[in-house]
Amino acid sequence: MGGLFWRSALRGLRCGPRARDPSLLARPSSGLPPSALKRGPSWTRERTLVAVKPDGVQRRLVGDVIQRFERRGFTLVGMKMLQAPESVLAEHYQDLRRKPFYPALIRYMSSGPVVAMVWEGYNVVRASRAMIGHTDSAEAAPGTIRGDFSMHISRNVIHASDSVEGAQREIQLWFQSSELVSWADGGQHSSIHSA
Repeated sequence: MGGLFWRSALRGLRCGPRARDPSLLARPSSGLPPSALKRGPSWTRERTLVAVKPDGVQRRLVGDVIQRFERRGFTLVGMKMLQAPESVLAEHYQDLRRKPFYPALIRYMSSGPVVAMVWEGYNVVRASRAMIGHTDSAEAAPGTIRGDFSMHISRNVIHASDSVEGAQREIQLWFQSSELVSWADGGQHSSIHSA
């Protein structure tokens, strides 16, 4: 009997909780009243722009990037492959216009196709920045996209919005609202429309 109990307990640790109860996601010390735990957390869903840059597309890393975001639990709501127009790139990188590397950056970003995606999920902006890693590949941690795939700061594979406001601006720049999908699957994803 004791062996059966321990095997069952071990299986629970390996497989995680069987029920999809949102209250299981809250830590006991969360400070939330029990009524809030029964309702589940009231998380705000965000959207962010993620773009696989020309070197990442050329090296066939798009699938690896998508897989990491899907495994993290984020929802893909828009995706397209395009040769980025210089006007879009100029607006996208407007805050870098006065940097000495700006002309090379625009040349690089227009040198090949880019795969632009919009991902949705709880805290997706901050989480995606952590997932992609430091801009400089020499400082990017192993396990991050740049840490695993980037070879140089000027060929760092991927872009992700750095703030919620920046994400909204970039999504509007790269996508028409008609190109984005709103998911609704059993209450796990709310229907959100981009502004």
